Amino acid sequence: MQTIADFAEQLAREAGDLIRHERENNPLRTDYKDQTELVTHADLMADKLITEAIRARFPDHRILSEESRPDKSQAADLNSPLWIIDPIDGTVNYAYGHPQVAISIAYAERGHVQVGIVHAPFAGETFRAVRCGSATLNGEPIQHSGASVPRDSLFATGFPYTKDALAPLLKRLDVMIHHCRDLRRVGSAALDICWVACGRLDAYYESVSPWDFAAGRLIALEAGACAGHFTDVPEGYPEDLWGQDLLITAPGIYDSLRVLLNGAS
Repeated sequence: MQTIADFAEQLAREAGDLIRHERENNPLRTDYKDQTELVTHADLMADKLITEAIRARFPDHRILSEESRPDKSQAADLNSPLWIIDPIDGTVNYAYGHPQVAISIAYAERGHVQVGIVHAPFAGETFRAVRCGSATLNGEPIQHSGASVPRDSLFATGFPYTKDALAPLLKRLDVMIHHCRDLRRVGSAALDICWVACGRLDAYYESVSPWDFAAGRLIALEAGACAGHFTDVPEGYPEDLWGQDLLITAPGIYDSLRVLLNGAS
């Protein structure tokens, strides 16, 4: 798995160099998918770089990518290795010149993520984990915050681009705001999760797609955090790749926050 991890990290760094160059040197070109979600030319370029390299080296592996191969049903197919890719997590941040942007690459076998890489090119930070190994930031081991009391905990979440089902999200937010220290809205799920892994945040919850969280979830687990869901995962679906009602926290507050969020659902 270390060879896979080295390859994935190399791809993430190359994609990071590409998107950084594009933002700093070329006019931003944008479009919308599904009428609401922003996509830039850099998303497509980074996706092409990563997926073509994977296909060339591992032609028998499948790819689940936000831009070019977004068929989420692949996550439930356990028959062959699967790469899960977000070429730019935090596209709106990217378009507005914010630094909270990441390339997320995960590698899974039989529904279990084995390698996770999250590279933040504008911050110069690379988070990495291999299952049953360790989690690192720029090669140095990381660990969760050790938070033990929800009231003293800093949490992050996000909101969907479509705004027609906000009521339950706002109900959960109201509960969390009243039971935790404060909220941070980073704008990149991958970085939210990695920040839980390294102690910059104490908790994160949201409903997202596999490419948003697969790599970060493994990084958080290998840093000693707890990762699960505050509602049930469908029977037979790989928990590593189920993004509905995701909850990742320091171990000491996981059960309390799960009860709070489940009660608000």
